[in-house]
Amino acid sequence: MLNFAAIDFETANYYPTSACSIGVVIVKDGKMVDSYYHLIHPRPNYYNPKFIEIHGITPQDTENEPDFPEVWSEIVPKIAGLPLVAHNSPFDSGVLKKLHEFYHLTYPNYPFYCTLRASQKELKNLSNHQLHTVAAYFGYDLVNHHHALADAEACAIIARELL
Repeated sequence: MLNFAAIDFETANYYPTSACSIGVVIVKDGKMVDSYYHLIHPRPNYYNPKFIEIHGITPQDTENEPDFPEVWSEIVPKIAGLPLVAHNSPFDSGVLKKLHEFYHLTYPNYPFYCTLRASQKELKNLSNHQLHTVAAYFGYDLVNHHHALADAEACAIIARELL
């Protein structure tokens, strides 16, 4: 796959509508040509302390950030006609679908591909198939794991190799 958009969400809690950040990396002809990162005001606006510990995003970081529809409107033109790729795509596609539903947006049935499943199928020798492990296998040092843009970049690296 030479043309796609790698996407990653971070959420504030267990609700899929609680996206608090998004990272997107656009790949065309096998090269990363654009990227996008934004914080999002989550719904519900409750942060589970465990989630803050994972990604470091706090209520204070997102209290003045836009809601998902405003952020998504900036992304839609960038991903037009591209399949989406995520590491553990059921999570990210689920968040995207639930956000569209929550905000009464038409969901255009984006095709989603999963680098987690691809790595489990193709890389049997790895000790695990977590994003940072698979990214390291392909030479990408994911030092900012759980930052949505860094995770999307790692996913794009993996997708270029496996999909």
